[in-house]
Amino acid sequence: MKSVGFIGLGTMGAPMAANLLKKGYPLTVYNRTAEKANSLGELGAEIVSSPSRVARVVDVLFTNVSDDQALFDVFFGADGILEGIHPGLTVIDCSTVSPDTSRKLEQELGVHYADFLDAPVTGSKPAAESGSLVFMVGGNYEVFTEQAELFATLGSKALYMGPSGAGSQSKLAHNTIVAINAAALAEGLAIATKSGIDPAQFLEIVQNGGANSRQAELKGTKIIDRDFSNQFSLALMLKDLLLATKLTQSFQLPTPLLSAATSLYQIGLSKGLGDQDLSSVIQCYEDWMNEQVKRKPLQPDFGASSISESNRRRNSRVPMNIQLQLSVYQWEQEGSFSGQNITGVLYDLSESGLQIASSFPLAKDMFIVIHFPQEAELPPITGKIIRIEPKTDEFRYGCMLSGLPPYVRIKLEQYIEDQQYASELL
Repeated sequence: MKSVGFIGLGTMGAPMAANLLKKGYPLTVYNRTAEKANSLGELGAEIVSSPSRVARVVDVLFTNVSDDQALFDVFFGADGILEGIHPGLTVIDCSTVSPDTSRKLEQELGVHYADFLDAPVTGSKPAAESGSLVFMVGGNYEVFTEQAELFATLGSKALYMGPSGAGSQSKLAHNTIVAINAAALAEGLAIATKSGIDPAQFLEIVQNGGANSRQAELKGTKIIDRDFSNQFSLALMLKDLLLATKLTQSFQLPTPLLSAATSLYQIGLSKGLGDQDLSSVIQCYEDWMNEQVKRKPLQPDFGASSISESNRRRNSRVPMNIQLQLSVYQWEQEGSFSGQNITGVLYDLSESGLQIASSFPLAKDMFIVIHFPQEAELPPITGKIIRIEPKTDEFRYGCMLSGLPPYVRIKLEQYIEDQQYASELL
């Protein structure tokens, strides 16, 4: 039986290494954070202090680390794999890295009469634990067939994709689809939730209809149960999307969906979601709509008349009498303008903007700056007059809001709803 080594005992590496032990392979392991190897030591693995020591004593060495730099460190760093390399060694890298990195490592190992396969996997932590991963493999075909037994130990399928780098290219294309599907699921759930639909019922529709996907099956329940425990982190998914972007740029291939998904996951990372599961990207939408996507508690069915108090307030048109100051600007000539301040009253809020009442005559397409009362804690908001309704003693102006950030929109809606509710209580 071949002796096997494993370097990188994270979310995926640890259960993969455990499956090798369960199948009886003699296993030597190394991890940068030594404590993560302890559980494998209890199962019978030999724990060593450097990558070179693993490479020196095994026939086949698996690596599974976070990114290109981590992989280079494992190979070329002090006491790295290259210091323990020997003819006949096969290194199988399961990391998701740049195809250029995979090809560089194959060339480097070839100089030392060792073999290299880039063999990233599809399937997250549960698949690693159950031994049902799918490998996409690039490199020498004969070397691939020689390791068929090991691939069968760790996964349900191993597919030969082509020469060195083809496995990594396949994984980047694959994860592009995964990220887009996960983002689409989050966006659809957000739309349903904002519409007042129970996301659990909507998810059932998705999973039984044309919108179903593996991500809907794997992540849908996690989202509505608010379980963002890490199976595949948002930060790692973003790393893969950036690698995919670099790859597609080398082809000069437009990828608008990849670009949109990358931006969304970058927003998630900036929110501090990097260490959570990629399904946590739903929290971006929750911030934008000021509502969580989660299961609704079971309630008796009182019929169509059981409209929530919040929705009743939102749908009614009660004048709120919120006093506003409006800065009105008019162009005098190119490069200069004049302005003045007038008073107005906020009459209504719509999806596209505000309706403001004022006795002061304004013109269509005029821009105004709206100043709310100090208690609202809102910044000045720019609006454009798009509709004018003359009344007996005033004008009603429809104002389309311009460049309003999502968080300001949420704060504005909450303030208006609070004022409207207060008006109803009087």
